[in-house]
Amino acid sequence: MYNGAQIPNINDPPTGKWTTGLFDCCEDYENCCFTCWCRHLTFGWNVEIIDQGRTSATKARSKFCVYGSFGLGSIYSYKFRSGLRALYNLPEEPCNDCCVHCWCSLCAICQEYRELKNRGLDPSKGWKANEGKMKTNLVPPQVEMDMSR
Repeated sequence: MYNGAQIPNINDPPTGKWTTGLFDCCEDYENCCFTCWCRHLTFGWNVEIIDQGRTSATKARSKFCVYGSFGLGSIYSYKFRSGLRALYNLPEEPCNDCCVHCWCSLCAICQEYRELKNRGLDPSKGWKANEGKMKTNLVPPQVEMDMSR
């Protein structure tokens, strides 16, 4: 009997491991170039997916730009990296999230975008288009125990 639980696809990336490294920006050259020039746009897309629609891309972009104008963009942005890590049980590497965003924010934003893409999501399309694709809180299927000895 099917109870509506999602069954994980065997080809999905494993939880607990990043699908690309922090400095693998050129694995998605198009996103790397775009993020280099418009990091606030990519960041906003990422946030909307990571925060599961609770924070809009526009609101995230605005806050990122305001904090960034005072040199504090990483103070706002690192929390969403932590959120992404929590979603997929990813390790905090190569150092803590705040340091990654402080010293390598472009690489971090690109890596987070790639991670979402590699897990079957398209951050550029927004939360509503990706909502059904999120594979968090998977519940294993219920097995009925009909047989007895």
